[in-house]
Amino acid sequence: MRVVMDASALLAFLHGEPGDAAVISRLEGALVSAVNWSEVLQKSLRLGVDVEGMEEEFQDMGITFEAFTPAQAQTAARLWEAVPKAGLSLADRACLALALESGLPVMTADRAWRHLSLGLDIQLIR
Repeated sequence: MRVVMDASALLAFLHGEPGDAAVISRLEGALVSAVNWSEVLQKSLRLGVDVEGMEEEFQDMGITFEAFTPAQAQTAARLWEAVPKAGLSLADRACLALALESGLPVMTADRAWRHLSLGLDIQLIR
């Protein structure tokens, strides 16, 4: 089954953190918002990781990077209003907007998401 992956899921995979096996099993066909991809790159660069070619490597594993569309921007803004106390970042809301738009489950390491009532199948990796 295809999923939308949050940056936290990809980072768990990259760093061999708990939950990485769950991520590995779902890489083929996964969707990742360009906003979340930017977060993965930024956090990797901060750790001194050479990110040259990383996008192609993830694409070779079956991940599709999706542009952040105006429709997703509207959904992300509405999510901020709908769940203001959830503390969702723009990247979080971009991921959720893609999941809502695609109708796919979302995979994350962010345990706070399990309390969201958005009609999404939120799958925690740990």
